[in-house]
Amino acid sequence: MRNWLLPEYIEDVLPPEAARCEQVRRAVLDLFRAYGYQLVIPPLLEYLESLTIGAGRDLDLATFKVVDLLSGRLMGVRADITPQAARIDAHLLNRQGVTRLCYAGAVLRTRPEGLSQTRQPLQVGAELFGHAGIESDVEIQRLLAEALRVAGVPSVVIDFSHVGVFRALVRRGGIGGELEQDLLDALRSKDNAALRELVAGLDAEVQRALLALSDLNGGGGVLDEARQRLPQYAEIRSALQDMRQMARHLAALGVEASFDLAELRGYRYHSGLVFAAYVPGQAAPIAQGGRYDEVGAAFGRARPATGFSMDMRSLLATLPPAPDEQPILAPCTEDAALAGRIAELRAAGEIVIVELPGHAAHHAELGCARALVNRNGSWEVAPMAEYVSGTG
Repeated sequence: MRNWLLPEYIEDVLPPEAARCEQVRRAVLDLFRAYGYQLVIPPLLEYLESLTIGAGRDLDLATFKVVDLLSGRLMGVRADITPQAARIDAHLLNRQGVTRLCYAGAVLRTRPEGLSQTRQPLQVGAELFGHAGIESDVEIQRLLAEALRVAGVPSVVIDFSHVGVFRALVRRGGIGGELEQDLLDALRSKDNAALRELVAGLDAEVQRALLALSDLNGGGGVLDEARQRLPQYAEIRSALQDMRQMARHLAALGVEASFDLAELRGYRYHSGLVFAAYVPGQAAPIAQGGRYDEVGAAFGRARPATGFSMDMRSLLATLPPAPDEQPILAPCTEDAALAGRIAELRAAGEIVIVELPGHAAHHAELGCARALVNRNGSWEVAPMAEYVSGTG
Protein backbone atom coordinates (compact mmCIF):
# COMPACT_ATOMS: atom_id res chain seq x y z
CA MET A 1 0.00 0.00 0.00
CA ARG A 2 1.35 3.42 -0.97
CA ASN A 3 2.04 5.47 2.13
CA TRP A 4 0.63 8.67 0.62
CA LEU A 5 -2.87 7.26 0.09
CA LEU A 6 -5.64 8.70 2.26
CA PRO A 7 -8.58 6.81 3.80
CA GLU A 8 -11.76 6.59 1.75
CA TYR A 9 -13.75 9.84 1.61
CA ILE A 10 -10.92 11.77 3.25
CA GLU A 11 -9.32 14.26 0.88
CA ASP A 12 -6.82 17.08 0.66
CA VAL A 13 -8.26 20.43 -0.37
CA LEU A 14 -5.99 21.81 -3.06
CA PRO A 15 -5.64 25.27 -4.58
CA PRO A 16 -7.66 27.01 -5.91
CA GLU A 17 -10.52 25.30 -3.99
CA ALA A 18 -8.77 25.89 -0.66
CA ALA A 19 -8.34 29.59 -1.43
CA ARG A 20 -11.99 29.97 -2.39
CA CYS A 21 -13.12 28.02 0.66
CA GLU A 22 -11.15 30.35 2.91
CA GLN A 23 -12.48 33.42 1.10
CA VAL A 24 -16.09 32.32 1.63
CA ARG A 25 -15.41 31.31 5.24
CA ARG A 26 -14.02 34.78 6.02
CA ALA A 27 -16.96 36.51 4.38
CA VAL A 28 -19.49 34.42 6.30
CA LEU A 29 -17.73 34.87 9.66
CA ASP A 30 -17.54 38.62 9.05
CA LEU A 31 -21.30 38.58 8.46
CA PHE A 32 -21.88 36.65 11.69
CA ARG A 33 -19.77 39.19 13.57
CA ALA A 34 -21.85 42.04 12.15
CA TYR A 35 -24.96 40.36 13.61
CA GLY A 36 -23.29 40.08 17.04
CA TYR A 37 -22.30 36.40 16.91
CA GLN A 38 -19.05 35.76 18.79
CA LEU A 39 -16.51 33.28 17.46
CA VAL A 40 -15.60 30.20 19.52
CA ILE A 41 -13.03 27.50 18.67
CA PRO A 42 -13.91 24.24 20.47
CA PRO A 43 -11.45 21.31 20.58
CA LEU A 44 -11.39 18.48 18.04
CA LEU A 45 -11.52 15.86 20.82
CA GLU A 46 -13.70 15.62 23.90
CA TYR A 47 -14.84 12.90 26.25
CA LEU A 48 -17.49 10.98 24.37
CA GLU A 49 -20.41 11.69 26.69
CA SER A 50 -19.87 15.43 26.31
CA LEU A 51 -20.08 15.18 22.51
CA THR A 52 -23.08 12.87 22.24
CA ILE A 53 -25.19 13.27 25.38
CA GLY A 54 -28.65 14.49 24.47
CA ALA A 55 -27.72 14.57 20.79
CA GLY A 56 -29.45 11.38 19.67
CA ARG A 57 -28.51 8.11 18.03
CA ASP A 58 -27.59 9.60 14.64
CA LEU A 59 -24.77 11.72 16.07
CA ASP A 60 -23.49 8.83 18.18
CA LEU A 61 -23.24 6.62 15.09
CA ALA A 62 -21.47 9.40 13.19
CA THR A 63 -18.79 9.89 15.86
CA PHE A 64 -15.33 8.31 15.69
CA LYS A 65 -14.36 6.93 19.09
CA VAL A 66 -10.86 6.55 20.56
CA VAL A 67 -9.40 5.68 23.96
CA ASP A 68 -7.52 8.44 25.78
CA LEU A 69 -4.16 6.93 26.80
CA LEU A 70 -3.81 9.48 29.62
CA SER A 71 -7.12 8.83 31.39
CA GLY A 72 -8.31 5.54 29.91
CA ARG A 73 -11.65 7.16 29.13
CA LEU A 74 -13.46 6.95 25.83
CA MET A 75 -13.13 10.06 23.69
CA GLY A 76 -14.77 11.18 20.47
CA VAL A 77 -13.65 13.21 17.49
CA ARG A 78 -16.36 15.81 17.01
CA ALA A 79 -18.89 15.04 14.29
CA ASP A 80 -20.81 18.29 14.89
CA ILE A 81 -19.78 21.52 16.59
CA THR A 82 -23.29 22.48 17.74
CA PRO A 83 -23.24 20.38 20.96
CA GLN A 84 -19.87 21.91 21.79
CA ALA A 85 -21.33 25.39 21.42
CA ALA A 86 -24.19 24.35 23.74
CA ARG A 87 -21.66 23.13 26.31
CA ILE A 88 -19.74 26.42 26.10
CA ASP A 89 -22.94 28.41 26.58
CA ALA A 90 -24.10 26.27 29.50
CA HIS A 91 -20.87 25.92 31.47
CA LEU A 92 -18.19 28.38 30.39
CA LEU A 93 -20.04 31.59 29.55
CA ASN A 94 -22.95 31.01 31.95
CA ARG A 95 -24.83 34.10 30.78
CA GLN A 96 -28.41 34.74 31.82
CA GLY A 97 -29.55 36.58 28.70
CA VAL A 98 -29.20 35.85 24.99
CA THR A 99 -25.88 34.46 23.78
CA ARG A 100 -24.90 34.40 20.11
CA LEU A 101 -22.01 32.15 19.10
CA CYS A 102 -20.47 31.15 15.78
CA TYR A 103 -17.73 28.75 14.72
CA ALA A 104 -15.78 27.36 11.78
CA GLY A 105 -13.79 24.15 11.81
CA ALA A 106 -13.37 20.62 10.49
CA VAL A 107 -15.52 17.78 11.83
CA LEU A 108 -15.04 14.06 11.25
CA ARG A 109 -17.80 11.56 10.52
CA THR A 110 -17.85 7.80 10.21
CA ARG A 111 -19.72 7.87 6.89
CA PRO A 112 -19.64 10.26 3.92
CA GLU A 113 -22.53 12.62 3.38
CA GLY A 114 -23.58 15.79 1.63
CA LEU A 115 -22.90 17.01 -1.89
CA SER A 116 -19.16 16.67 -1.37
CA GLN A 117 -19.43 13.06 -0.15
CA THR A 118 -16.69 13.57 2.40
CA ARG A 119 -16.17 12.30 5.93
CA GLN A 120 -14.39 15.52 6.89
CA PRO A 121 -16.73 18.47 6.28
CA LEU A 122 -15.65 22.01 7.04
CA GLN A 123 -18.51 23.18 9.24
CA VAL A 124 -19.46 26.83 9.67
CA GLY A 125 -22.42 27.76 11.80
CA ALA A 126 -24.22 30.11 14.17
CA GLU A 127 -26.17 29.35 17.34
CA LEU A 128 -28.48 31.55 19.42
CA PHE A 129 -29.09 30.63 23.08
CA GLY A 130 -31.48 32.01 25.68
CA HIS A 131 -34.60 32.93 23.69
CA ALA A 132 -37.55 30.61 23.12
CA GLY A 133 -39.75 32.75 20.85
CA ILE A 134 -40.28 32.69 17.12
CA GLU A 135 -38.29 35.94 16.85
CA SER A 136 -35.00 34.10 17.40
CA ASP A 137 -35.96 31.51 14.77
CA VAL A 138 -36.65 34.38 12.37
CA GLU A 139 -33.25 35.92 13.15
CA ILE A 140 -31.52 32.61 12.41
CA GLN A 141 -33.37 32.27 9.11
CA ARG A 142 -32.46 35.82 8.13
CA LEU A 143 -28.82 35.12 9.00
CA LEU A 144 -28.80 31.87 7.01
CA ALA A 145 -30.32 33.54 3.95
CA GLU A 146 -27.79 36.37 4.14
CA ALA A 147 -24.88 33.95 4.68
CA LEU A 148 -25.81 32.00 1.55
CA ARG A 149 -26.09 35.25 -0.40
CA VAL A 150 -22.66 36.39 0.81
CA ALA A 151 -21.24 33.00 -0.13
CA GLY A 152 -22.50 33.48 -3.69
CA VAL A 153 -25.35 30.96 -3.78
CA PRO A 154 -27.64 32.32 -6.52
CA SER A 155 -30.88 30.60 -5.50
CA VAL A 156 -31.99 28.55 -2.51
CA VAL A 157 -35.09 26.82 -1.16
CA ILE A 158 -35.41 26.32 2.60
CA ASP A 159 -37.39 23.21 3.48
CA PHE A 160 -39.16 23.16 6.88
CA SER A 161 -40.63 20.61 9.21
CA HIS A 162 -41.50 20.62 12.91
CA VAL A 163 -40.79 17.74 15.27
CA GLY A 164 -43.63 18.96 17.50
CA VAL A 165 -46.19 17.51 15.06
CA PHE A 166 -44.86 13.95 15.28
CA ARG A 167 -44.23 14.25 19.03
CA ALA A 168 -47.82 15.33 19.62
CA LEU A 169 -49.10 12.28 17.74
CA VAL A 170 -46.73 9.97 19.62
CA ARG A 171 -47.82 11.39 22.96
CA ARG A 172 -51.57 11.35 22.22
CA GLY A 173 -51.33 7.84 20.77
CA GLY A 174 -49.41 6.43 23.73
CA ILE A 175 -46.60 5.37 21.38
CA GLY A 176 -43.16 4.70 22.73
CA GLY A 177 -39.99 2.66 22.57
CA GLU A 178 -39.33 0.57 19.48
CA LEU A 179 -42.56 1.50 17.70
CA GLU A 180 -41.76 5.20 17.93
CA GLN A 181 -38.35 4.60 16.33
CA ASP A 182 -39.82 2.34 13.62
CA LEU A 183 -42.46 4.95 12.75
CA LEU A 184 -39.78 7.62 12.62
CA ASP A 185 -37.62 5.51 10.28
CA ALA A 186 -40.57 4.76 7.99
CA LEU A 187 -41.56 8.41 7.74
CA ARG A 188 -38.04 9.61 7.07
CA SER A 189 -37.52 7.01 4.34
CA LYS A 190 -41.01 7.62 2.87
CA ASP A 191 -41.75 3.88 3.21
CA ASN A 192 -45.55 4.05 3.06
CA ALA A 193 -46.00 0.27 3.00
CA ALA A 194 -44.08 -0.13 6.25
CA LEU A 195 -45.89 2.87 7.73
CA ARG A 196 -49.31 1.32 7.05
CA GLU A 197 -48.27 -1.87 8.83
CA LEU A 198 -46.87 -0.01 11.81
CA VAL A 199 -49.95 2.16 12.44
CA ALA A 200 -52.35 -0.78 12.39
CA GLY A 201 -53.96 -1.05 15.81
CA LEU A 202 -53.34 2.56 16.82
CA ASP A 203 -56.08 5.04 17.67
CA ALA A 204 -57.93 5.84 14.43
CA GLU A 205 -57.29 9.59 14.62
CA VAL A 206 -53.57 9.13 15.28
CA GLN A 207 -53.38 6.46 12.58
CA ARG A 208 -54.89 8.76 9.94
CA ALA A 209 -52.60 11.61 10.97
CA LEU A 210 -49.42 9.53 10.78
CA LEU A 211 -50.36 8.28 7.32
CA ALA A 212 -51.08 11.86 6.26
CA LEU A 213 -47.61 13.07 7.29
CA SER A 214 -45.94 11.20 4.44
CA ASP A 215 -48.12 13.08 1.91
CA LEU A 216 -47.75 16.54 3.42
CA ASN A 217 -44.88 17.96 1.43
CA GLY A 218 -44.59 20.79 -1.07
CA GLY A 219 -45.23 24.54 -1.14
CA GLY A 220 -47.18 26.81 1.17
CA GLY A 221 -50.46 25.05 0.40
CA VAL A 222 -49.21 22.07 2.42
CA LEU A 223 -49.84 23.98 5.64
CA ASP A 224 -53.48 24.59 4.70
CA GLU A 225 -53.86 20.91 3.86
CA ALA A 226 -52.20 19.92 7.14
CA ARG A 227 -54.64 22.07 9.07
CA GLN A 228 -57.50 20.12 7.49
CA ARG A 229 -56.03 16.62 7.74
CA LEU A 230 -54.27 16.67 11.12
CA PRO A 231 -55.95 16.62 14.55
CA GLN A 232 -56.67 19.98 16.13
CA TYR A 233 -54.20 19.48 18.97
CA ALA A 234 -52.79 22.70 20.41
CA GLU A 235 -49.20 21.50 19.78
CA ILE A 236 -49.94 20.86 16.11
CA ARG A 237 -51.72 24.19 15.62
CA SER A 238 -48.74 25.97 17.19
CA ALA A 239 -46.24 24.09 14.99
CA LEU A 240 -48.16 24.93 11.82
CA GLN A 241 -48.36 28.57 12.87
CA ASP A 242 -44.58 28.68 13.42
CA MET A 243 -43.97 27.32 9.92
CA ARG A 244 -46.45 29.75 8.42
CA GLN A 245 -44.66 32.68 10.07
CA MET A 246 -41.29 31.48 8.80
CA ALA A 247 -42.62 31.23 5.24
CA ARG A 248 -43.94 34.78 5.48
CA HIS A 249 -40.62 36.17 6.72
CA LEU A 250 -38.62 34.30 4.08
CA ALA A 251 -40.91 35.57 1.34
CA ALA A 252 -40.09 39.11 2.47
CA LEU A 253 -36.40 38.23 2.00
CA GLY A 254 -37.03 36.81 -1.46
CA VAL A 255 -36.33 33.24 -0.31
CA GLU A 256 -38.60 30.34 -1.25
CA ALA A 257 -39.89 28.03 1.49
CA SER A 258 -41.15 24.46 1.16
CA PHE A 259 -42.47 21.96 3.72
CA ASP A 260 -42.15 18.26 4.41
CA LEU A 261 -43.85 17.16 7.64
CA ALA A 262 -42.33 13.67 7.40
CA GLU A 263 -38.77 15.03 7.33
CA LEU A 264 -37.80 14.64 10.99
CA ARG A 265 -34.04 15.06 10.82
CA GLY A 266 -32.46 15.14 14.25
CA TYR A 267 -35.72 14.09 15.92
CA ARG A 268 -34.02 13.01 19.15
CA TYR A 269 -32.00 16.22 19.16
CA HIS A 270 -34.34 18.95 17.96
CA SER A 271 -37.39 20.26 19.78
CA GLY A 272 -39.23 22.47 17.30
CA LEU A 273 -38.68 23.85 13.82
CA VAL A 274 -36.14 21.98 11.70
CA PHE A 275 -34.96 23.09 8.28
CA ALA A 276 -32.54 22.43 5.47
CA ALA A 277 -31.40 24.72 2.64
CA TYR A 278 -31.28 23.28 -0.87
CA VAL A 279 -29.96 24.56 -4.15
CA PRO A 280 -32.53 23.74 -6.86
CA GLY A 281 -31.55 20.56 -8.71
CA GLN A 282 -29.42 19.17 -5.86
CA ALA A 283 -30.64 16.32 -3.64
CA ALA A 284 -28.44 17.01 -0.62
CA PRO A 285 -28.77 20.13 1.57
CA ILE A 286 -26.00 22.72 1.82
CA ALA A 287 -27.12 23.89 5.28
CA GLN A 288 -29.39 22.60 8.01
CA GLY A 289 -30.46 23.36 11.53
CA GLY A 290 -33.37 23.98 13.84
CA ARG A 291 -34.48 24.54 17.41
CA TYR A 292 -32.97 22.34 20.12
CA ASP A 293 -34.21 23.65 23.47
CA GLU A 294 -33.62 20.36 25.31
CA VAL A 295 -29.90 19.86 24.63
CA GLY A 296 -28.69 22.26 27.32
CA ALA A 297 -30.38 20.12 29.99
CA ALA A 298 -27.85 17.38 29.22
CA PHE A 299 -25.14 19.78 30.41
CA GLY A 300 -27.05 20.63 33.59
CA ARG A 301 -28.48 23.95 32.42
CA ALA A 302 -31.49 23.96 30.12
CA ARG A 303 -31.41 26.86 27.66
CA PRO A 304 -33.64 27.46 24.64
CA ALA A 305 -31.49 27.34 21.51
CA THR A 306 -31.72 27.58 17.74
CA GLY A 307 -29.12 27.68 14.98
CA PHE A 308 -27.74 26.25 11.77
CA SER A 309 -24.55 24.92 10.24
CA MET A 310 -23.31 24.44 6.69
CA ASP A 311 -20.56 22.44 5.07
CA MET A 312 -18.32 24.78 3.10
CA ARG A 313 -17.25 22.08 0.66
CA SER A 314 -20.84 21.13 -0.19
CA LEU A 315 -21.66 24.80 -0.56
CA LEU A 316 -18.73 25.41 -2.93
CA ALA A 317 -19.82 22.44 -5.05
CA THR A 318 -22.98 24.37 -5.97
CA LEU A 319 -21.19 27.52 -7.11
CA PRO A 320 -19.88 28.28 -10.60
CA PRO A 321 -16.08 28.01 -11.03
CA ALA A 322 -14.16 30.87 -9.52
CA PRO A 323 -12.52 33.25 -12.00
CA ASP A 324 -8.83 32.58 -12.49
CA GLU A 325 -6.57 34.74 -10.37
CA GLN A 326 -4.04 36.84 -12.25
CA PRO A 327 -0.82 36.90 -10.19
CA ILE A 328 1.95 39.29 -11.13
CA LEU A 329 5.51 38.00 -11.49
CA ALA A 330 8.36 40.16 -10.23
CA PRO A 331 12.10 39.68 -10.70
CA CYS A 332 14.33 38.87 -7.76
CA THR A 333 16.59 41.88 -7.66
CA GLU A 334 17.81 44.41 -5.10
CA ASP A 335 15.89 47.51 -6.03
CA ALA A 336 14.17 49.77 -3.49
CA ALA A 337 11.77 51.12 -6.11
CA LEU A 338 10.77 47.56 -7.06
CA ALA A 339 10.22 46.60 -3.41
CA GLY A 340 8.02 49.66 -2.96
CA ARG A 341 5.98 48.86 -6.07
CA ILE A 342 5.47 45.25 -4.92
CA ALA A 343 4.29 46.44 -1.49
CA GLU A 344 1.90 48.90 -3.13
CA LEU A 345 0.36 46.22 -5.38
CA ARG A 346 -0.03 43.73 -2.51
CA ALA A 347 -1.71 46.39 -0.37
CA ALA A 348 -4.18 46.92 -3.20
CA GLY A 349 -5.09 43.20 -3.14
CA GLU A 350 -2.91 41.97 -6.00
CA ILE A 351 -0.92 38.73 -5.79
CA VAL A 352 2.74 39.40 -6.53
CA ILE A 353 5.13 36.45 -6.77
CA VAL A 354 8.87 37.11 -6.69
CA GLU A 355 10.73 34.77 -9.02
CA LEU A 356 13.52 32.90 -7.24
CA PRO A 357 16.81 32.39 -9.11
CA GLY A 358 17.10 29.34 -11.32
CA HIS A 359 13.38 28.85 -11.96
CA ALA A 360 12.81 30.83 -15.12
CA ALA A 361 11.86 27.65 -16.97
CA HIS A 362 8.89 27.09 -14.69
CA HIS A 363 6.98 30.38 -15.08
CA ALA A 364 3.90 28.60 -16.42
CA GLU A 365 3.42 26.73 -13.14
CA LEU A 366 2.88 30.04 -11.32
CA GLY A 367 -0.09 31.02 -13.48
CA CYS A 368 1.12 34.58 -13.99
CA ALA A 369 -0.33 36.43 -16.97
CA ARG A 370 1.32 39.72 -15.98
CA ALA A 371 4.71 40.86 -14.73
CA LEU A 372 6.53 43.87 -13.36
CA VAL A 373 8.86 45.35 -15.95
CA ASN A 374 11.22 48.30 -15.71
CA ARG A 375 10.32 51.01 -18.20
CA ASN A 376 12.71 53.93 -18.06
CA GLY A 377 13.28 53.47 -14.33
CA SER A 378 9.60 52.95 -13.47
CA TRP A 379 8.22 49.54 -12.46
CA GLU A 380 4.99 48.90 -14.34
CA VAL A 381 2.59 45.96 -14.74
CA ALA A 382 2.80 44.56 -18.26
CA PRO A 383 1.99 41.35 -20.17
CA MET A 384 4.26 38.38 -19.43
CA ALA A 385 5.72 38.62 -22.95
CA GLU A 386 7.65 41.72 -21.83
CA TYR A 387 9.17 40.11 -18.75
CA VAL A 388 12.90 39.41 -18.51
CA SER A 389 14.01 37.08 -15.71
CA GLY A 390 16.34 38.50 -13.11
CA THR A 391 16.35 42.06 -14.41
CA GLY A 392 12.76 42.82 -15.39
